[in-house]
Amino acid sequence: MAGVTWLWYSTRASGTLALVLLTVTTTLGIAQVGRLRSDLLPRFVLDGLHRYTSLLAGVFLTVHILTAVFDSFAPIALIDAFVPFVGTYRPIWLGLGATALDLLIAVAITSLIRERLGHQGWRAVHWLAYAVWPVAFVHALGTGSDIREGWMALIAIACAATVLAAGLFRVTIGWPAHRGRRLGAAAAALAYVVAVMIWLPSGPLGRGWARRAGTPARLLAPTHRS
Repeated sequence: MAGVTWLWYSTRASGTLALVLLTVTTTLGIAQVGRLRSDLLPRFVLDGLHRYTSLLAGVFLTVHILTAVFDSFAPIALIDAFVPFVGTYRPIWLGLGATALDLLIAVAITSLIRERLGHQGWRAVHWLAYAVWPVAFVHALGTGSDIREGWMALIAIACAATVLAAGLFRVTIGWPAHRGRRLGAAAAALAYVVAVMIWLPSGPLGRGWARRAGTPARLLAPTHRS
């Protein structure tokens, strides 16, 4: 593909790694909330894993953003990474990535000032962390160019299955306390999965998705109009 550089490949690779690490840290976060303990995985180990996978996800996310901005293939500006839906390259799907990043930043900042904010205030904001993964996942599917590849499809399925399983398992802990809230969370998770499965065939897996997603016409080479 003309104009493609190592930065473009770095953007794809770092974005995929960031999604995998975000999946791991989301799953570990659910485990923390569920107060899961075992002799093989003490609580301090779980906390440490969650902390370091979060930091590592942040590193690859930073690489993902910077390589996308510096690469000349797609017209992506730094502001597009922070302000949703203002870009010219796949604006909706890139905007979802910016939304996920903004949510992550809000969670990170409030975690740093947790003592000043108070536990209740911190907890209220920290619930936003649960919105990061589903938004980032759709961003990866809609903006990425690898979802038609078998390896990326397997990664996406594995990530979705891991988070869904962790979430549904979390719902069962302490049952039947807060039954209505738990059933609502389970229903929302399943509805999200069904919606994504319905969208994919006519979306990223459908013909002409690059054009319909908002890719500038000059980037749509005749042999790459996917």
